[in-house]
Amino acid sequence: MRSYIKGQRCKRGRYLVKKLSVHMSLIVGSIVFSLPFLWLVSTSLKPDDQIFMLPPKWIPNPVMWSNYSKALEYAPIVLFARNTLYVKVMSIAGTVISCPLVDYGFARFRWPGRNVLFMILLSTMMLPPQVTMIPLFLIFREMNLLNTFVPLYIRTFFGTPFYIFLLRQFILTIPTSIEDAARVDGCGYLATLYRILLPMLKPALITVVIFQFTAAWNDFVNPLIYINRQEYRTLALGLETFQAEFNEEWALLMAASTMMLVPVVLIFFFFQRYFISGVVMTGLKE
Repeated sequence: MRSYIKGQRCKRGRYLVKKLSVHMSLIVGSIVFSLPFLWLVSTSLKPDDQIFMLPPKWIPNPVMWSNYSKALEYAPIVLFARNTLYVKVMSIAGTVISCPLVDYGFARFRWPGRNVLFMILLSTMMLPPQVTMIPLFLIFREMNLLNTFVPLYIRTFFGTPFYIFLLRQFILTIPTSIEDAARVDGCGYLATLYRILLPMLKPALITVVIFQFTAAWNDFVNPLIYINRQEYRTLALGLETFQAEFNEEWALLMAASTMMLVPVVLIFFFFQRYFISGVVMTGLKE
């Protein structure tokens, strides 16, 4: 009996040590990965003479909140943010409209060549964007769409392979009996998709929205290719222009970078529960 109790205590002690080591590793890792963001925010609030101090001074004294107002004065960040928000809303709308339709066809309908076409669709994810960059530029130039927002979001209305794969795998986890019951009640295929499946796809859709918002918010190459006029620049392109014009104003540059980064951090913070559940449940089949 004593040996059993002693064994249980040793087993519980090893479990606690293992759990503590895992938590300590996660805490240390989170601190390490948070340092660049903390340095960014700290530098955005520093006077110029404290930016390159060694050892670095993490808490600025005095705190220069005026760096943010100066950054807004020196560059039309509000205009860039409005342009970026418009492009992001349109790209998210295109993704949410097109991808569930394609996923429903691949996940629920049986038709000749379905698996072959799906494999071809997945193979397009292996194509580097440099392969399609010039052909797409020539197409948009012939359509007189340069210096407009259309090239930045129109492709999302034709589906994105990664999001199609993600949502299809999520749809496969939903029992078909639910859709059969909906069709018995008189729902057609589109009504079943939008009334039954889409509410159940909420975690996966939010995951897709976060991915698309982050990718579109940080997109620099496409605006650089298609946009030449300042009134159509997005935040990523405008930030590069700000750096080129005010390359010595490091505090203002960090303030502008912080304002660009904050929306992405807030969106992930508020929707991380759906994001994690969407990623975890994707790929599980009934």
